[in-house]
Amino acid sequence: MTHIDIDIVSDIACPWCAIGYARLERAMEQLNPEFEFTVQWHAFELNPGHRGEGEPILPALARKYGRSEDEMRVTQNQMMTIAKDLGLNFEKMQERFTCNTFDAHRLVKWADEQGLQTAMKQALFEAYFGRAEDVSDRSVLMQCAESIGLDPERAGEVLASDQYAEEVRADENTYQGAGVSSVPAFIINNKYLISGAQEPDTLVRAFREIAAEID
Repeated sequence: MTHIDIDIVSDIACPWCAIGYARLERAMEQLNPEFEFTVQWHAFELNPGHRGEGEPILPALARKYGRSEDEMRVTQNQMMTIAKDLGLNFEKMQERFTCNTFDAHRLVKWADEQGLQTAMKQALFEAYFGRAEDVSDRSVLMQCAESIGLDPERAGEVLASDQYAEEVRADENTYQGAGVSSVPAFIINNKYLISGAQEPDTLVRAFREIAAEID
């Protein structure tokens, strides 16, 4: 059996990160049982300087990318269609507000110690894109923790402290320092970089090529 380590650099506020992981899951399913995969998530903030109340997502994206709100709406609609085909809940994607994701990343680090890192990431994606919830709000984050079977009170204690803040910052510094400037980014066996939300078949081919080099 070929073992593949996958380090995923992503942000909770990145729709392509949710899509990219769903496509990765399909690729991993195709390669089962001849391949064994280990997945580790790493923090990246698309808007690290975000403070205060959020802004409606469409005007925020239009300003950021120098495009019209109508153009951004079309792009978001396309992503919603892709997400639905992958079984993802993006129903309220266009109703969400910008927000800071630092605390959410801290909660993912905590969930990792309980063996539920991916489950937490998926719960956060669904909260943000499926229900347009504020994933910087501690009550929302506690509900996400509870939804995957973790103790919400313990989650609240983590969030009220500065636990895992150093780990999140270390992730950000490490991968930005390594040249990762956009997400999702998939680092394979600490050697190969796959950028963006690639289609499952593309990932399958890439993993087979990497396996051939290992052999």
